[in-house]
Amino acid sequence: MIPNRPFRPAPQNARDKLLEAGVRLIRRQGFAATSVGELCEEAGVTKGAFFHHFDSKEALGVELARYWSTSTSGFFDDAPYRQIDDPLERILGYLDLRIALVGGPTESFSCVAGTMIQEGFRTSEPIRAACADSILGNADLFVDDFAEAVSKYGIDADPRGLSIHMQVVIQGAFILAKTQETDERAAAMARESLVHLKRYLTLLFEKDASR
Repeated sequence: MIPNRPFRPAPQNARDKLLEAGVRLIRRQGFAATSVGELCEEAGVTKGAFFHHFDSKEALGVELARYWSTSTSGFFDDAPYRQIDDPLERILGYLDLRIALVGGPTESFSCVAGTMIQEGFRTSEPIRAACADSILGNADLFVDDFAEAVSKYGIDADPRGLSIHMQVVIQGAFILAKTQETDERAAAMARESLVHLKRYLTLLFEKDASR
């Protein structure tokens, strides 16, 4: 079930409008291809407003990774799967939600931090570090769930390693989706990858594979 709330509240000021513009433009066309002028036009603010809030486009990229991480973490923390008692079912519920969110234009379900890290991991240390915090921070949200599941089901596995592996598959699914000619095929590929991840976790923990 998808939470009855947006990922982020409506922007209230020029800074938030610029960050929201960054979410839209960078997911659609990448960080390098997005100019300050385009960001300002998309946000409906002046360049003076941009440089009042950010020293450079790189500074916006760093803040955008943090903004994305904070907003998406809040969205997933408030989702119904968090109320499930069984730890593995909570994790599978999270994946069910991720699958449900895959649809529409490919850029609408991709990750801002995942997009920026592919471009900037060698050219911008601040962006690399901010994206690492965002992506690995998302993985850290599930370490306790995996630790509880490992203990309950008595398997030999590293909880943080499983959390990171889950993010590897999710990010990889988004990257491979971008190889497809149409949004429909992209969404189908991403969903299939996440279904395979659910199947792997189900078998790893020896749960009913029919789920």
